[in-house]
Amino acid sequence: MTLPVVAVVGRPNVGKSTLVNRILGRRDAIVEEQPGVTRDRKVVEADWAGRSFTLVDTGGWLPGGNDLDAKVSRQAERAMGDAAVIMFVVDATVGVTGEDDEVASLLRRLGRPVVIVANKVDHETREADIWDFVRFGLGDPWPVSALHGRGTGDLLDVLVAQLPAEDLVEQLVDEPVMEHGVPAVAIVGRPNVGKSTLFNQLIGDERSIVHDLPGTTRDSIDTVIESEDGPIRFVDTAGMRRKSRIDEGTEYFSLVRALQSIDEADAALLVIDASQGVTHQDQRLAERIDAAGSPVVIVLNKWDLVASEDRDGILVDVGDRLSFLGYAPVMKVSAKTRMGVHKLLPALGQAIEAYHRRIPTRELNKVISEAQMSHPAPVGKVLYATQGATDPPTFTLFTNHNLPPTYLRYLEHQIRERFGFGPTPLKLRVRRRGA
Repeated sequence: MTLPVVAVVGRPNVGKSTLVNRILGRRDAIVEEQPGVTRDRKVVEADWAGRSFTLVDTGGWLPGGNDLDAKVSRQAERAMGDAAVIMFVVDATVGVTGEDDEVASLLRRLGRPVVIVANKVDHETREADIWDFVRFGLGDPWPVSALHGRGTGDLLDVLVAQLPAEDLVEQLVDEPVMEHGVPAVAIVGRPNVGKSTLFNQLIGDERSIVHDLPGTTRDSIDTVIESEDGPIRFVDTAGMRRKSRIDEGTEYFSLVRALQSIDEADAALLVIDASQGVTHQDQRLAERIDAAGSPVVIVLNKWDLVASEDRDGILVDVGDRLSFLGYAPVMKVSAKTRMGVHKLLPALGQAIEAYHRRIPTRELNKVISEAQMSHPAPVGKVLYATQGATDPPTFTLFTNHNLPPTYLRYLEHQIRERFGFGPTPLKLRVRRRGA
């Protein structure tokens, strides 16, 4: 059954993300004592008193600001339009502002059920301050302290009572609730290389805020799409800089989320700005993906900006600096114009399928035997081989002597080629008999 959608909206810095974390009982949304930290919509599943619902955290609604403010506001407005119930968060310590009045006016026009959340009521002496918000004409405000948890239980009781009956719930939001078992693809790269533009092109929707300011995406945002090979969950991550340049709490937590997304992903798209070539930071990110063991597709974005005479040099540079990802395909795309983007899904489908593939022991040993007959090891031999694990495919070779690294790479190449593992990393472990 689809879940009713609850949108958490309000002007910047009223505590929306803190409230979301309090409802979830964990720090899922990034919180910082400065306005504008949340920019994209974040969709999570929550429950209270046995009733589950989809919770959508939004950026601060601030019309009349700069171009980035306008894009954030449009994302918040989309969440309002998709919601079955809206939680309108205001700051009781500040009182009614002009921006609050504008949000309230928009909510009245929408005609959706609204619960006014008067946040930052940390003590009962502040409860009298909440009644100024009655002027919105959206019902009585509910005093809470999202930071300390005060009043959130009563608030959730009111919220659940406003939800539509379970047998009347319609799918009002355009992002599905994340399902376990759906393969996840993390889109990673340095700031401002075009990750969010590529993300939006892949899912066919302006789901992430796109702006020419580096570091626009602060949290990992994910969306499930249906492809020819089944559903895929794309995760748009914050741009990752060198740790020495990360000097604020928000950016630190963005880095932590991005690294967590890499570790949990079934595959990764490493996005590189082709117009700048492979940088030292691109190399570090590639090493991090390689260490996580997930298959990777290298995406040279902004390829249309590279002069024809420079393109061969860029490809040579990729092969040189990212030689440890030699198994990974290199895709030349322009996320802005969609050039080459259609080739990414087939490459990812192959990588994800191979990531979970298990090879029958008999077939594996046949390939190892043929490889040794064609090119015997300088010393020792493989007596028997078996696949011990998937995700990534991991093979154990039982030998009578230690094999040289070059010969192990040869065997890995034979396994990869014969079984079509493509861009999926393989692990070979050697166990010497009697050792």
